[in-house]
Amino acid sequence: MNQEIFARLAKRLEADQLTALVSVVGGPGLGNQRLVQPGSQSHGTLGSPSLDREADLLATEAFRSFSSSRRIISALEPDVAATDLFCEVHPPAFKLVLVGAVHVAIHLARFAKELGFRTTVIDPRTAFATAERFSHVDELVTRWPQEDLEDRKLDEGTYVATLAHDPKIDLPALEAALRSTARYIGALGSKKTHAKRVDTLRERGFSKDDIARIHAPIGLDLGGRRAEEIALAVMAQIVSVSHGK
Repeated sequence: MNQEIFARLAKRLEADQLTALVSVVGGPGLGNQRLVQPGSQSHGTLGSPSLDREADLLATEAFRSFSSSRRIISALEPDVAATDLFCEVHPPAFKLVLVGAVHVAIHLARFAKELGFRTTVIDPRTAFATAERFSHVDELVTRWPQEDLEDRKLDEGTYVATLAHDPKIDLPALEAALRSTARYIGALGSKKTHAKRVDTLRERGFSKDDIARIHAPIGLDLGGRRAEEIALAVMAQIVSVSHGK
């Protein structure tokens, strides 16, 4: 591996930042590598501008699904071998931020822990956000979301679910999530409740495309109504989104 590419990759992995490494594993330029990060920032070349564009496209697709992939690029000239590219994606660690220490959050945090997520519960209401109820989470925060989330790293590996059903808690969390690159944003509540949220978010300057990032009503429609069933529906949706579905 090119030393500069290696150093950049090591730095991004240490910082837990989404990155893809595209390598030529067959054909002309065997061993050439290109490091791609979100926002069209790339380093290194596979040997030609056209191959570099293919590498960037392959990486962009990999970012959507967090899945490594392989692609053979046909040669543009006769008697020249095709180029075999392998894209290895390095996603950041998965983190689930639950805003609202409600009963659904208890079950949702358990499901998330089973699937390898680092879990955080945020709720200023100390009667709900207790160590007894949330002994299984990695972090329990008894601050207002606007005090915590503005400083918290909400990156492409972060999944945010607002569950409080209280606009004083949910709305600031949604605003912070929408200003971030969080991979998933979900909001508990009825269609009527969400319509009011949408109006408020528009008044606060968020666009239609911004607001469309919110999954609401939250979760896949599994038909269940118990807290653990709602938590399962939300976790199923998060898993689906994590795989680019």
